[in-house]
Amino acid sequence: MAILSDKWIRRQALETGMIEPFVESQRRDNCISYGLSSYGYDARVADEFKIFTNVDSAVVDPKNFDGKSLVDRQTDVCIIPPNSFALARTVEYFRIPRDVLVICLGKSTYARCGIIVNVTPLEPGWEGHVTLEFSNTTPLPAKIYANEGACQFLFLEGNEPCETSYADRAGKYMGQRGVTLPRL
Repeated sequence: MAILSDKWIRRQALETGMIEPFVESQRRDNCISYGLSSYGYDARVADEFKIFTNVDSAVVDPKNFDGKSLVDRQTDVCIIPPNSFALARTVEYFRIPRDVLVICLGKSTYARCGIIVNVTPLEPGWEGHVTLEFSNTTPLPAKIYANEGACQFLFLEGNEPCETSYADRAGKYMGQRGVTLPRL
């Protein structure tokens, strides 16, 4: 595998719609940076959030997820309670080529504040908004800023296209739009 450069990412985004909307250079004017970087793309978090709450003493079960354990918020600034968690999504919609694997990593600005973005892959052939998971590991409330940088995606090219892509096997998160809850 080889990590792909800004030139490759720009070409794919502009010619094939791999990232929409696409920001061709790093933006950082009074915000957490986003856009094309040297060897990756810093995506923004949209203004739709699902914040975990324990009002009903629910149990989080990935095989039988109960949406009542979340509260929905549409806001420019999401406050995550101490030692809690929120789901969100990228502003950008991604279409991953069949010979590319993408890895999502958190931004250091958030990590330095105890806010962790889950590391996750975008598999070859997958497309959709990326559902982001933010963990507030601190004993204090934490802010997430909508329409600003939230994570970085690194693009890795395989030696050859995969035999079976995410699209081929009709993966359960294919084409997701908005914040998508766990599915079995």
